[in-house]
This record gives sequence, structure tokens and C-alpha cells, in this order.
Amino acid sequence: MRNSTQKLTYLQAIIEAQREEMRRDERVILMGEDIAVYGAQTLFDEFDESRLRNTPISENSFTGVGVGAALTGLRPVVDLTIASFVYLASDQIINQAAKLRFMTGGQLKVPLVVRTNTFYNNSTAAQHADRPYPLFMNVPGLKVVAPATAADAKGLLKSAIRDDDPVIVFEDMNLWAKKGEVPVDDEFLVPIGKADIKRPGSDVTIVSIAGCLIAALAAAETLSQEGIEAEVIDLRTIAPMDRETILGSVARTGRLVIVDNSHKVGSVASEIAAVVVEEAFESLRKPIRRVATPSVQIPYNLNLEKQLYPNKDRVAEAVRSLL
Repeated sequence: MRNSTQKLTYLQAIIEAQREEMRRDERVILMGEDIAVYGAQTLFDEFDESRLRNTPISENSFTGVGVGAALTGLRPVVDLTIASFVYLASDQIINQAAKLRFMTGGQLKVPLVVRTNTFYNNSTAAQHADRPYPLFMNVPGLKVVAPATAADAKGLLKSAIRDDDPVIVFEDMNLWAKKGEVPVDDEFLVPIGKADIKRPGSDVTIVSIAGCLIAALAAAETLSQEGIEAEVIDLRTIAPMDRETILGSVARTGRLVIVDNSHKVGSVASEIAAVVVEEAFESLRKPIRRVATPSVQIPYNLNLEKQLYPNKDRVAEAVRSLL
């Protein structure tokens, strides 16, 4: 029923989006490693192996199968499970999926979705804990989304599946169990390329990227008790980036803090800072602050790992330094 909602976890919302799109369009297929393990078990009760395929652990290979399937008219969703595995599939994503429409003068389209999860903050160590979404921000022809709420996870995945260009979806394993209100609507879509102001404010703009939203909102609540009202923007889409929403907020507040779980060097936070300096320098009352992960390898020890990522206290401290 439209205009009604149900409370779902982030992971349930993703599976709901996948199910709705597979019911809606028989061209939508799902393939990947461990898809029967991480949440998608119920899909096997409804769809057969012509629509669902558990693959061997060979990311470059089955991502290439996804590219080929997209070129033949299907709408494949390729699940790489862990974001660090995206390096193995990078040739297919960057050199094939993202370039073929341009190189054929628009004669071919590649409606491919690549799903992957950032598996950090849980002792998966250096080879599994990367948050590599900034790398793909620099790939023309590829759209990059990173939802931080259950509703946005559903709406962005559905939009990605319906898009005629390749989209990579960076989900966040730390959010899997987080519940939120999700529209009960087969046509609920979140537009790609549009950020969302999750909390209005007048004193400072906090731009949150991917899974940083929880820390950003918690910091904003703490700051509010001190008389500081922060506007929190959830970027949602990394590429194409919603510059207008960011620039409009900075024009109102004059201060900017960017929160990003990826490594600080070459981060999405760095790109946002560059855009604001180039296009809205006159609006800034204070220097931009980036709260990000230092450029070090991720340790296995959880106590050490947890100290690396942005948290509520670091975000609040960055805001206070501007006031």
C-alpha cells in the first residue's frame, strides 16, 4: 500500500528491493558469491537458478559474466559480498562496463549493478576491511552510491537496477541490523545523484558519506545540547555528486565538516572540500575540516581498529573547532 511504511533492517530492505525488481522485470538476475549466506536465502524459495546463481570465488570472472549478460539485454546484479574483493573485478567494472557505451557511440548499454559491502570495524584485518568507494568516484561512466539508511538502501538499489548505466552500490555491513521505516511501495525509488538533508541546522554543515551518518547525527544531537545547530547532509550518491545541496547548505552556514570512513588521502571528503573551495570559497567563514580514517593499514585487533574511524566525539570536536 502506497504511503505506508514497515520497519525493516538495512539488510532486509536490500533483499526487499532485489525481490521487488525481480518480480517486476524478468530480465533482472542475481549472481555472486555467498548470496545464499548473506541474507538472500528467501529469494531461492521464489526464483530458480535461471534468475539466481551462486558463483565460484572468482570475482573477475563472474563480474565479466555480468557485463556480458548486460550487453545481451539482461539486468544483472553482481554481488561481490566484500568491498575489498572489488579490486579483483576492477578490470571488468572500469575497463569494460564503464567504457563500452562511450566506445560504441551509445550503440551498447551496460545496465549492470555491482553490489558490495564494506566489511570494516569487525576484525576482518587489512585484506578485507577497505572502504574503496573513492577509487570508483574517478571512473567516468560509472555511478557510485552508498546508502546509510534502510529506506535509502531499498530506494537506491531499485533505482540502480532500473538504470541503463553501470552502478556500483557500496553497502555497509555495520548497518545490516539497523532498523528504519521503509515505504511499502513497489515503485519507491530514491533518485541517483541526489543528497538528502537528514537534519536541518544553521551553524555548520556536516556532510556524511556512506556509513558515517550515525556518527554525524549523534554528534549533531550532542552539539545541539550546547546550542550549536548542525545541518547533516547524507551524500547518498558519490558519483554523480549532488553539488547543489552541499553548496546551498554551506552558503547558509558558512562552515563545513566532512565525515568519511575511507582513508583521508584521495577521499570523497577531499573532493567535496575541493568543490566547495572552488565554487563557494566566499561563503566559508572558517577552514574546512575533514574527519576521516588515517592512511594506514587496518589492524586485526579490534581495539586498535575502532580508533581509526570517525566517531561522534571526533565529529563534534571538529565542529567545535570552527566556532
